[in-house]
Amino acid sequence: MNLLFAIDDNVVKQMLTTLYSIKMNTKGNFDIYVLQKDKLKEIKRIQDFCDKVGMKYHPIIVDGARFKDAPITDRYPATIYYRLLAHEYLPDIDRILYLDADILVINDLHTLYNLDLGDNLYAAASHSALTSNMTEPFNKVRLGNYEAESYYNSGVLLFNLPKIRQTVKAGDIFAYIKENELTLFLPDQDVLNGLYGHQIMKIPDELYNFDARMSALYFAIGDGKWDLDWVIDNTVILHFCGRDKPWKSDYRGRYAGLYKHYMHKALM
Repeated sequence: MNLLFAIDDNVVKQMLTTLYSIKMNTKGNFDIYVLQKDKLKEIKRIQDFCDKVGMKYHPIIVDGARFKDAPITDRYPATIYYRLLAHEYLPDIDRILYLDADILVINDLHTLYNLDLGDNLYAAASHSALTSNMTEPFNKVRLGNYEAESYYNSGVLLFNLPKIRQTVKAGDIFAYIKENELTLFLPDQDVLNGLYGHQIMKIPDELYNFDARMSALYFAIGDGKWDLDWVIDNTVILHFCGRDKPWKSDYRGRYAGLYKHYMHKALM
């Protein structure tokens, strides 16, 4: 199984926590590709961790200058753009699963990883059911992609690499950023949806990109079915979206204890 991350030195511990959760809940062999602007300072820690759990670590250094004109903030560093052109840096493999570093994988990944993507470029989840009905048409107008079925979260992306290599071009991405810079609220996610949203296979977020902030809404939407017990038994990817993060001491979300348990085990 090929897994992809794009991180800087600020979230190494979080990525290791994600990897640990994967290893504990998914059997198999793992190749871990990590896109980074400069060689991470904690390379030994990452390598030692991967050796310990039987994963193969593949650091990939990306020229950050390519994204010098892209919108960049403290919350959205240059590394978030790397996944848009990840296919240019990866070896000749057919698929890879990208994950944000604020994720726990609490059940088996194989069903997601082995999806038949057909002619789609990616598989991703939408959180549209958790937001206002006005959000979807607004995003279509804002991003200019009226053919897209939904607005997709880019924190979990299954890549169909042969199709992506044929379709996704740096020139198109940079031109789109330049033309739409003032309307890009969630920069790389907006680019992904604006250019390629109509070529994304929709997967259920309650299984593969459960927004940990929205437990009460999932409970309501699922008519009480998607409660804590259901999540533990069925949800594969638990995503801690937003500014509040479970590794912070003041985090009080429902899954705080679960995250801290995995982080403790990962960093032992």
